[in-house]
Amino acid sequence: MEYRRLGRTGLKVSEICLGTMTFGHGADQAEADRIVATSLDAGVTFFDTANAYNAGVSETMLGKALGARRRQTVVASKAFNPMGPGPNDSGMSRSHILEAVDGSLKRLGTDYLDLYYIHHVDIETPLEEMLRAFDDLVRLGKVRYIACSNYEGWRLMEALWISDTRGFERFACHQPQYSLVVRDIEEEIVSACQLKGVGIVCWSPLAGGFLGGRYRPGEAKVAGTRSAEGWAYPSKYFVPNADAVLAALLAASAELGRSPAEVALRWVLDRPFVTGAIVGARSAAQAAQSMKAAGWRLPQAIDKKLDDASAPPARYPRSMETGMDQRRAAAVKMPGMAKP
Repeated sequence: MEYRRLGRTGLKVSEICLGTMTFGHGADQAEADRIVATSLDAGVTFFDTANAYNAGVSETMLGKALGARRRQTVVASKAFNPMGPGPNDSGMSRSHILEAVDGSLKRLGTDYLDLYYIHHVDIETPLEEMLRAFDDLVRLGKVRYIACSNYEGWRLMEALWISDTRGFERFACHQPQYSLVVRDIEEEIVSACQLKGVGIVCWSPLAGGFLGGRYRPGEAKVAGTRSAEGWAYPSKYFVPNADAVLAALLAASAELGRSPAEVALRWVLDRPFVTGAIVGARSAAQAAQSMKAAGWRLPQAIDKKLDDASAPPARYPRSMETGMDQRRAAAVKMPGMAKP
């Protein structure tokens, strides 16, 4: 297992992060205990949950599964989604954040969160209000680092500017969706994170299981999977040529003698801008399979095949501006310059 710095902070996390959305939905406490033990044995130190995952059950089960080992780990949770019927039981207002963090700490059985995300965008609450509340949580010792998820590039940059100019705690990382069939973040978000030293921890690197090995090109639903259940399956974000990408993955898997899940996850982890990738599991066996993606690199030729097969078309303005440096250089004709 490789351990990587989270953005520009000094905190190191395992390249594979165990996501626990399945805890209480597909995995009971006994299986959650086994999943966590399997992950820890493989070197995982990074665990991801959210207060809204199964109405808080995921946090409770993760806290019990970690037990005394909690201090050896980096635990991340999130706030935003409705946790009650009231108008202030969701969002990123100061009122909701201060209440939500205490609920998460209680369910997890801990007195601090290593990483606390704002889960979604709240267009009704000023960023200053959210960031000041997050800053207070860090100063109170309830949270050690803060982060965002699903933010657009411009909103991320605005939040960082507010933090830097006001002296507030700044986002240490961004948690976006990213996989071989969902590469949208490469257009703007990756560049923004690299420029500002923000880590990238990807969710759904296996595209909700589409890249996990149970699907074949042309199959929209597979029995016993999220697609059949209609639960947390992000197919609406897939690129139009997702079946062709899946075919390329299956070919690479056969060539390497590794499972499609290992190869798809390794491809994400091999991107130089990725800090880590979140993988979920309904069983310890599934978790063990995902852990096999750690500690190696894709051969360059295989990496290029997958990269080429899944490469999204450039959008404006990048589609127009790429190559302008070469156009500018070609226009320069000065004495003494070598002739082509």
